[in-house]
Amino acid sequence: MDKYFLHGNFTAKPGKEKELIRILLRAAKLLEKAKGCKFYIISIDPQVKENIWVTEVWDSKMDHDNSLNNPKVRELVLQAIPFLYGTPEKGQELVTLAGLGFK
Repeated sequence: MDKYFLHGNFTAKPGKEKELIRILLRAAKLLEKAKGCKFYIISIDPQVKENIWVTEVWDSKMDHDNSLNNPKVRELVLQAIPFLYGTPEKGQELVTLAGLGFK
């Protein structure tokens, strides 16, 4: 069964990593109840602490896109902007086919 996979990078302003991670953790909490969200993981690059990665797996791209219409999610996006260095890149979109622990 195909799933929508999104792997994106956010670069925090120096010294603002913790604030950005707190916002992303709040987003993860909101997504626990989002239709189609199977996986939302926040990671950091141990060599460059400003590089924060978010990896998501959804039942479909439509489910992902619909989650962005949630007013609480949109509010978190606006809160994150002051902590970002530059504009976030779109991220890598993939269709996930199969793997260990993947249903």
